[in-house]
Amino acid sequence: MLSRLTRPQALAVYALPVVALIATAVFAPLPFSLAQPGLTANVLGENQGTPVITISGAKTRATSGELRMTTIEATSPDTHVSLGDVVSAWFATDRTVLPRDSVYPSGDSTQQIEEHNRAQMKESQDAATQAALDYLHLSDSKIKVTLKLADVGGPSAGLLFTLGIIDKLDGNGSGGDLTGGRTIAGTGTISDTGTVGAVGGVALKTQAARRDGATVFLVPRAECSDAKAELPKGLRLVPVKTLDGAVKALVSLETGKGSVPSC
Repeated sequence: MLSRLTRPQALAVYALPVVALIATAVFAPLPFSLAQPGLTANVLGENQGTPVITISGAKTRATSGELRMTTIEATSPDTHVSLGDVVSAWFATDRTVLPRDSVYPSGDSTQQIEEHNRAQMKESQDAATQAALDYLHLSDSKIKVTLKLADVGGPSAGLLFTLGIIDKLDGNGSGGDLTGGRTIAGTGTISDTGTVGAVGGVALKTQAARRDGATVFLVPRAECSDAKAELPKGLRLVPVKTLDGAVKALVSLETGKGSVPSC
């Protein structure tokens, strides 16, 4: 003979699977990475005691001001990210939630991911060197450019590497600095033909830039709206699509002549 459950008893029994599901959802690992503003580095200076840009085969010039490449700092590919972590980051202005596959190639081991990022950085450095020398109409057979930036991978420093090479070789083309003595930060990939590409994470990178003293931030034009989302006070956005446009914008900022694009 079966006894009938009271209403409270029935509710308790039926609630158990629901509670179990909620607990599983809260604590189960999710396919996301959490990101926050990362380090910045002045490509005109040194990183961990080594010059970021070294040029031989051509006369270089002393520079003032800074050109700061920016990064985001994401959780490692094997980090356990739970629903609670995602909800907490969702409401924070200095953190963001990104699909894991947008940060790390799907299915790769940590070692493979690191190798992939190093390869992307090398390709970015080669493209930056080619774009800068082509812009200055210099032969790459005579000039050797070495770029070193420890603990950073990926292609997003390409634009800043290129501008740094140009500043060290030619400045603004009229004897002055490309930076105008300012602390300029930015992000963007670069092709060997001088096209600036989008990178992601720009809202966090603007925060890193302002934290480290930048007053101007070069952003790929396609990412203007993202960059404006959490824009820190005192940081001016300058959208760019090409290397030529980026140089012209910086020269206009320094001289006060010509127009400077805005988002």
